[in-house]
Amino acid sequence: MGNAIVIILDGVGVGALPDAADYGDAGHDTLGHTAAAVGGLALPVLGSLGLGNLHAVAGVPPVAAPRGCWGRMAEVSKGKDSTTGHWELMGVVTARPYPTYPDGFPADVLAAFTAATGYGVLGNKAASGTEIIQELGDEHVATGKLIVYTSADSVFQIAAHEDVVPLAELYRVCETARRLLVPPHEVSRVIARPFRGAAGVYARTPNRHDYSVEPPDELLLPQLAAAGVAVRAIGKISDLYAHKGVTGKIASKSNAEGMAALAALYAGAGAGPSLILLNLVDFDMLWGHRNDPAGMARDLEAFDRWLGGFLAELRDGDLLLLTADHGNDPTTASTDHSREYVPLLATLGGAFGGRDLGTRSTFGDLGATLAEYFGRPAPRLGTSFLAAVRAAAGRQS
Repeated sequence: MGNAIVIILDGVGVGALPDAADYGDAGHDTLGHTAAAVGGLALPVLGSLGLGNLHAVAGVPPVAAPRGCWGRMAEVSKGKDSTTGHWELMGVVTARPYPTYPDGFPADVLAAFTAATGYGVLGNKAASGTEIIQELGDEHVATGKLIVYTSADSVFQIAAHEDVVPLAELYRVCETARRLLVPPHEVSRVIARPFRGAAGVYARTPNRHDYSVEPPDELLLPQLAAAGVAVRAIGKISDLYAHKGVTGKIASKSNAEGMAALAALYAGAGAGPSLILLNLVDFDMLWGHRNDPAGMARDLEAFDRWLGGFLAELRDGDLLLLTADHGNDPTTASTDHSREYVPLLATLGGAFGGRDLGTRSTFGDLGATLAEYFGRPAPRLGTSFLAAVRAAAGRQS
């Protein structure tokens, strides 16, 4: 056992799943459409790992001999939310979708929220987070009422100006909401959405905080932690797992912070065993949700440049896995997540060999691979591809 690193490119899907039409996402393709919109992407490092072999990406052609293994994974969980995607990656299937509220939350839910928190509510509708703070920011500042809104996902979002509602108070309110939102109104996540600025120029700050429902016991992370594996999470990942099985967490407010934190953490990780999980949220938060393919392209190319340096430091036998949790196609009319396949790239430190891992039937194959890598029993969900990665690298299983 050594170190395993999982990097999740939040929202970077690779084409619509067969059931995408059921979610209003037929034809969505986050990576493919982004590349086409900007006239091609310069991703030589990801290309060397097999990105162009697993999906048609303008500017990233297939290579004859990738240094890593490549494939794509389908989601079996019901939904297209960050929580369901991250959970399935670690062995948990969400059989029933969490409730959504396209017409806003019921009056009794808001009444209970106001009674428990002492705050009135503005908004109560499905909306873009950047737009609703411009629409209601002045009234919020004048009245102190909280801006409550949702999206196509199962989320209860609370926006407040940091000078009106201090962060600690906003987080307390979100924790209260999390306790209140039980079945049948058990949303997947309560999200604190702080902002700053003045009338007409309000802007969200990076102090977002997610409060997820607690995952069930079959989640892989607590099993790894109990076996002595250090499970360290960078970014919003710990929140999405309700901190279950996470032995250490590092806050990260941007892709750049997350990549720097991973490099520093890995440099001090030693021989392992440890699992480092990194979520790069900007692809989803800044570019997918704002329909900005140019921004998505710039950040993908920045990540590729960083990845080249990180791969050079990957120690012999350590496992690197790159994937996503859902799609968020910035070229469509929608600003919501999309139901897509996610990419899968896998390589071992010190290895230069790859093979096609094909289309995996569940995100859970990634968790099953981690379980085998750390010598843990095979989970109920997923089939490990570790033997294929080792064989392609000329290593024994």
